[in-house]
Amino acid sequence: MRDGIEQGGWESHRPKLVYPFEKGPGIGEAIDIAPGVKWLRMPLGGALAFINVWAIEEDGGWAIVDTGIGGIESRNAWRAALKGPLEGKPVTRVFVTHMHPDHIGMSGYLTRKFDARLWITRLEFVTCRSLAADTGREAPADALAFFKAAGWDEDALENYRAKFGGFGRGLYALPDSFHRLNDGDEVKIGGHVWRVVVGSGHSPEHASLHCPDLKLMISGDQVLPKISSNVSVFPTEPDGDPLTDWITSLKRIKDKVPDDVLVLPAHNDPFHGLHARIDHLVNGHERGLVRLHELLAEPKRVVDVFHVLFRRPINEHLLGLATGESLAHLNCLIARGQAVRERDENGIDWYRAAA
Repeated sequence: MRDGIEQGGWESHRPKLVYPFEKGPGIGEAIDIAPGVKWLRMPLGGALAFINVWAIEEDGGWAIVDTGIGGIESRNAWRAALKGPLEGKPVTRVFVTHMHPDHIGMSGYLTRKFDARLWITRLEFVTCRSLAADTGREAPADALAFFKAAGWDEDALENYRAKFGGFGRGLYALPDSFHRLNDGDEVKIGGHVWRVVVGSGHSPEHASLHCPDLKLMISGDQVLPKISSNVSVFPTEPDGDPLTDWITSLKRIKDKVPDDVLVLPAHNDPFHGLHARIDHLVNGHERGLVRLHELLAEPKRVVDVFHVLFRRPINEHLLGLATGESLAHLNCLIARGQAVRERDENGIDWYRAAA
């Protein structure tokens, strides 16, 4: 799950961001962002249609940042890009911001084709391998209990059983080794230094890349201009507090990265206005937490709180996403001492405002 559901009132009155490009590149094409930096797109299908990926020229070829989802369409798009705007030069390194299939899915294809190394943070690499290992496995009892506790009925649980283990289907076989990125690392790519800025909440150890010389920030999914990244609690860590991690990460990026950068996001178009967008995202979550706290004057299950967080009806296709994001907000309130959780005799969790 890549991105969050549009939340009620959160995306209204957006700050006026500046988009310097009239349109993005077509599949197999590229647009020059800065000297030696190209913007490409890989097909995704669905509502988002594509993901932005970036090529940075260096000695001997191109360093690639993010790769697209695994599959024939992405492979064909890469072949067209390599023969066309990338001028037949090889891929020297593959950088991946985080482990979601639309970002890491083709990393195995590119690294093997060019005998190149994958550069990624350790937690993203290890987490991706762990999730890929679930492919074809039956849904575990812990996960079924987790969603039952959220208020899912038997039909929803049966749908989950049928769909479980699909993560690895969006991946070309992962590389077997990697070069570790750490927060604060300074990596020379081409003729410029790019600083690694790690965040969490959307994924465990997301790496954005900031180049002060070029005034660019490759933000991955950490800061998107028009949609909210998914911040969810999952069955593997039911008591996690990813929303606090997310808010803390956004504030930290605002402190570390100047507002004059051109932000190169994974989805939508490059934009100016990093700090305004961060403020909007943080304030939107805080408003959602206030509405949720008010609702908990009477005990509620997870499935009872969707209407105060999301602007659209939640159908069976959005149920998992809405449950994870709602739990992220509920767990944040618990961590702040503003809510408590109690499990009834049927294994259902009920949330209420703390006294």
